[in-house]
Amino acid sequence: MKGKMTGSSIANSRMAARALTAIVGGYAAAAGSVSLLARIAPIDRAEATIWAMTLSFLVYAGLLLWAFHETRLARVAATIWGLAFGSAACLWLLGPAL
Repeated sequence: MKGKMTGSSIANSRMAARALTAIVGGYAAAAGSVSLLARIAPIDRAEATIWAMTLSFLVYAGLLLWAFHETRLARVAATIWGLAFGSAACLWLLGPAL
């Protein structure tokens, strides 16, 4: 039947959405959150940048693993994309680094 989604095609599209959220959204959330951390850390800028870059690998790996462990796709998408957009908004509100 043309145009009808079967159970396996729905499952495939959900897995594709989960993978896209985990990979792209996880990267955006990790990059945004550790950039925000580097901006507000009360230490030297170079040291804060190095610590944030080091931490970004752990944050990204944790988000990636959690995205495939959590059973509800809506919770995964809301958390990861919310963290990505929220940290980007906070960085935008802070303005350019001086």
